[in-house]
Amino acid sequence: MIGKGAGAGLQVTPSLTVPADELSWRFSRSSGPGGQGVNTTDSRVELTWDLLGSAALTPQLRERAVERLGDRLVGGAVVVTASEFRSQRRNRDAALARLATLLREAVAAPAPPRRPTRPSRAAKQRRMDDKRQRGQIKRWRSGGDGSRDA
Repeated sequence: MIGKGAGAGLQVTPSLTVPADELSWRFSRSSGPGGQGVNTTDSRVELTWDLLGSAALTPQLRERAVERLGDRLVGGAVVVTASEFRSQRRNRDAALARLATLLREAVAAPAPPRRPTRPSRAAKQRRMDDKRQRGQIKRWRSGGDGSRDA
């Protein structure tokens, strides 16, 4: 996720890395597990990344990400929180992983459009045979034409 060295950032895809200086961290007390240290340790992590102001994205990727993350953006920034672990370090790693996954899905290329196809003649015939058989069963049950042998 985070490479080694001070200048490393968050590796989202092989071609997209968010610089570490664009990531903003906030820490607070977590309401989750923590034992005796829960009231003294700031283990809850809030990671903020300014999507609109980032130089890491091309205009095309930024537009795609804004479109897909529109409801998650707070003032043009993506905010991710993590508080499921007792240690701040593990919560930092969880927040980074969550942000990387979110961005990877947001900048992914759209799926190719579906090419509509028609059912084959054999598929149509099977469908009609099944309908005919089902109707025959219903007629037998209601005693409609009385031509049932057994």
